[in-house]
Amino acid sequence: MPKCPSCDKEVYFAERVSSLGKDWHRPCLKCEKCRKTLSAGSHAEHDGKPYCNNPCYSAMFGPKGQSLSHSFQSKKVQ
Repeated sequence: MPKCPSCDKEVYFAERVSSLGKDWHRPCLKCEKCRKTLSAGSHAEHDGKPYCNNPCYSAMFGPKGQSLSHSFQSKKVQ
């Protein structure tokens, strides 16, 4: 009987959700950062741990320094 990687308890067929090559209890498949419950196949992974795609994975592991909310104005040098 497989064990849930989150709670380390046995996962029975009726309660199983498979993700990241492991069997989880549905309520145990949560984002490592915000703890939001995730659906199998609709999340990101980093170091074998699940993360919600947005905002957690994007904020923690996505490209840095690409904020579109800032506008830069050039200053004249005299």
